Amino acid sequence: MCGIIGVISERNVPPLLLEGLKRLEYRGYDSSGVATSYQGRLYQERAVGKLSQLEQRLMHRPVTGFVGIAHTRWATHGAPTEQNAHPQCSEQVAVVHNGIIENHWQLRQELEARGVQFHSETDTEVIPHLIEYHLHQGLEPEQAVRQAVQQLKGSFAIGVLFRQRDDLLIAARCGSPLIVGLGDGENFIASDATPLVPHTRQLVYLHDHDVAILTRSSVVITDPTGAVVARDSKYSHLNIEQTGKWPYRHFMQKEIFEQPAVIGETLRGLMDWSNQTIAMEMEAAVLDFAHVHNIIVIGCGTSWHAGLVGRYWIEQLAHIPVSVDIASEFRYRETPLSSGTLVVVISQSGETADTLAALRHVKASGLKVLAIVNVPESSIAREADQVILTRAGPEIGVASTKAFTTQLVALACLSLALGKARGCIAAEDEKKWITQLLALPAQAEQVLMCDKTIQAIAHELRHANGFLFLGRGGCFPIALEGALKLKEISYIHAEGYAAGEMKHGPIALIDEELPVVVVAPRDKLFDKIVSNIEEIRARRGRIVLFTTTLPPSDPLFQAGYLVQMVESGLLSAPILYVIPLQLLAYHMAVMKGTDVDQPRNLAKSVTVE
Repeated sequence: MCGIIGVISERNVPPLLLEGLKRLEYRGYDSSGVATSYQGRLYQERAVGKLSQLEQRLMHRPVTGFVGIAHTRWATHGAPTEQNAHPQCSEQVAVVHNGIIENHWQLRQELEARGVQFHSETDTEVIPHLIEYHLHQGLEPEQAVRQAVQQLKGSFAIGVLFRQRDDLLIAARCGSPLIVGLGDGENFIASDATPLVPHTRQLVYLHDHDVAILTRSSVVITDPTGAVVARDSKYSHLNIEQTGKWPYRHFMQKEIFEQPAVIGETLRGLMDWSNQTIAMEMEAAVLDFAHVHNIIVIGCGTSWHAGLVGRYWIEQLAHIPVSVDIASEFRYRETPLSSGTLVVVISQSGETADTLAALRHVKASGLKVLAIVNVPESSIAREADQVILTRAGPEIGVASTKAFTTQLVALACLSLALGKARGCIAAEDEKKWITQLLALPAQAEQVLMCDKTIQAIAHELRHANGFLFLGRGGCFPIALEGALKLKEISYIHAEGYAAGEMKHGPIALIDEELPVVVVAPRDKLFDKIVSNIEEIRARRGRIVLFTTTLPPSDPLFQAGYLVQMVESGLLSAPILYVIPLQLLAYHMAVMKGTDVDQPRNLAKSVTVE
């Protein structure tokens, strides 16, 4: 959520700031703005809505400067209005901010008592006024920033400009991610690497409580006391071409169709291909799978659904009891944490605030944490004891697709590694499971060939006001994920249920108007879900059935809309069956005319609790 870009350079920075904001659009936003410091003045321009609105304003009222900050805001405190957009300014200071200042009301009252007038409803506005107050006390800019951030409670990543200092850009972070980019005659700050790599690949990931002082020729990082700290730079391998959507209409569509490739890439990173065995690089001294007796999986949203699928696999293949927790609830349940428990945290961005907080809570209890993430330099990746990297590449669409299927691939491989370490999987059985996983990229390609069929079904159902998704076993969480995707991008109400639970309430909803999506691979639960289908048919529900090839004489052919799937097994079915549900959500959203890649009220990376 929200995006920061800041530049101090020998060239005019507004075009660089605008370009950076465009690369941050995927994070979700409802307003945007830029500010520069030039010849003793602060220049500011802000706009509500899409970035094109800000671009139009900058065309009519150009902003100049060789140091500047810019921001895409997703409203938290205060409605999405121009006054509430960032940058937020005092007379001498401009600030962009990601995060939430929890004590902003107390600080606002103290500042108002000193005569400060506020012009927005945001928590952010206290920051420039607080810094300016310390400037008036005779502190230098970097000292004023350090003093101010020590008074802030909550999470923040900030970029700070000064009216009288066009040779200075200051950044600080606590809880929210912030990166410094090292250039030639210019330096940068940003909330992620995407807007930086066109200009530099040498990146420094700030730690909590770091304050970075940037000039055109230097970067100095200090702790809150002002002592200089060393932070290594890392070379970013981000492929900027992957962040374009050509030749697809939307990023989400592109990312759905990238899944065969990224599934293969993730498998390559987790297998010894020559011997066809799982090869997860875990240090036995850190994580000894043979002595894991209990597992807790933690995630949010789609990552939580991935954990639910992983529970079925781990319990069946490794015989380890697994609980799956929503990260925002985990810390408040006072869960007993005992030795022999492995905690697995799952996050696409590696910056999800609730998941990161849960990780820190677990580590404070002395347990080991294994992270499944897509960003190797992220906070979660750095703080976990071990990391399984999904190789989905940049995911720009807010609704997760390829990140989810690669998380499932990682969990499938983890299940096999745990089962193997505990002696639950014989060598010949491992080969059988590996063969199933290795077939996934080609099978995913086959599944994508049903795109036209699903588009036609979406056209038929485009006027529906609600959907019910049903699945059993490992495909019950896939029903949850299918319903979530539809809600996220088409704004149609949808619910996912375990098919056996249909009789315990949801059956009351079924009539000839309600589409019921049934995920039904040919597994040991197939006959059970056929019974559920018959119950739906008896109530004239509109069935959309995903299952393997049926003969024309099969009565299921008369069930409604049928999408014939490829043959699948325990590990492959959830991965393959979620793909057509992603396509269904996508085509429904396109027909509804919604903003597929940036659905309303949603953000890509939720970095506040």
